Amino acid sequence: MMPIRIAIFDDNNSIRDSIAMLLQTEKEFELAGSFAHVLDCVDDLKTCKPDIVLMDIEMPGMNGIEAVRLIKQALPDIQILMQTVFEDDDRVFDSICAGASGYILKNQLNSRLIHFIKELKLGGSPMSPSIARKVLTKMQEISAVLKPEADNDYKLSSREKDVLTCIVNGLSHKMIADELNISYETVRSHVKKIYEKLHVVSISQAVFKALKEKLV
Repeated sequence: MMPIRIAIFDDNNSIRDSIAMLLQTEKEFELAGSFAHVLDCVDDLKTCKPDIVLMDIEMPGMNGIEAVRLIKQALPDIQILMQTVFEDDDRVFDSICAGASGYILKNQLNSRLIHFIKELKLGGSPMSPSIARKVLTKMQEISAVLKPEADNDYKLSSREKDVLTCIVNGLSHKMIADELNISYETVRSHVKKIYEKLHVVSISQAVFKALKEKLV
């Protein structure tokens, strides 16, 4: 089995070293790169080719949220797990809308990081419980005041709607496969088509659009 390649972006050398040491405890993980800033993030990632990026929000020169937008535009298949000491609602929501697939607090890096990375690789959107509640509340607030866009037909098939419903309910790719009695690869194919039809690049954006426009 191919290892999960991980790149770290954090301006704190000690934190980067600590994360690297933690990743080394898992045989299925491989450190692809470690960077102190995000000014060259797209070029850095094209060079080191990770599957997953651990991204700090507070970075010098350009913050992590701006970096996520650039990365998802250039390399949409890379999954990004945000890490921060903050639980600020706007920062959290902006990160998710930018394309991040998960969010972990720095005080939980030792206890939950390995689990979060594995869940992310399986197609989930791992978040610390307090963060998940904030995101859900924010989405519900926005969904309540925004009306669906008129005559917007994304031509989702019945099965794609089933998959999208599962995504909105927080199921990982593996869980969706079990729920709908289809293969993992079939789920991935459906998700890719859903992204294309909804013009999104991440699970979080798909969920937001589905809620906003009442697609499920």
